Amino acid sequence: MAAKKGPKSEVAAHDVGGASLAGKSALVTGAGRGIGRAIARRLLELGARVSLVDVDEAAVRDAVAEYGGDTIAIRADVTEEGAVAGAVSTSVDTFGGLDIAVNNAAISTATAAPIARLSLSYWRRVLDTNLTGPMLVSKYAAPHLARRNGAIVNLASTRALQSEPNSEAYATSKGGLVALTHALAISLGPAVRVNCISPGWIDTSEWEIRGQRKMPDLSPQDHQQHPAGRVGRAEDVADLCAWLVSDAATFITGQNLIVDGGMTRKMIYQE
Repeated sequence: MAAKKGPKSEVAAHDVGGASLAGKSALVTGAGRGIGRAIARRLLELGARVSLVDVDEAAVRDAVAEYGGDTIAIRADVTEEGAVAGAVSTSVDTFGGLDIAVNNAAISTATAAPIARLSLSYWRRVLDTNLTGPMLVSKYAAPHLARRNGAIVNLASTRALQSEPNSEAYATSKGGLVALTHALAISLGPAVRVNCISPGWIDTSEWEIRGQRKMPDLSPQDHQQHPAGRVGRAEDVADLCAWLVSDAATFITGQNLIVDGGMTRKMIYQE
């Protein structure tokens, strides 16, 4: 595990429904790339001090170097209990407490081998990362969050609600995370609120390590199949996450909020 304070932030302010996170401390897993990186940035923009956690040390250090401000990089594998305990401890020791935990780290390959050839090792790796990881983070973060009436946000997927062939491990892990969310909300409330976001098609091409970014490669048809008229962006998820952990959402807990441009509401027939 490694932690490094970044330089002074030059991140511009961004309003999210009047939400403010000034004075709050956050921990975001899977923060080196993609949605997690976007969430970390948005929380920082709104005034939070942010611990960026990722198994990829180079990615998370790159994010801290880019964002600066009150951020630290922590290398940790969320499947390892000792590493999770250490990451939470480092975050609390650095920033004096914890208000927000965002469970974003995941193995994101949705499809794998057919069930008859699905290896037990792959099944366990996906569930350990996508479901046991959030449980461990919540376990060690909960006592600190309770002292500050904090909040947890879990990142699931619309794959918890609908599937493609050969997606058993991923769909199960995300469905379990939705259930874990409402279970934690009941167990930890009212001191801690717990909610879930289920993104649909979110393009994260521009949220890679610096030097590896690219413009989205999307066709008009990709956008048009969404009732909202476009493919999702990481910022769409980050804005909702920031609002959910703010004082503007204190009456919301145990919920799974779908961010998919309306795709799960669209009936599709073969012509």
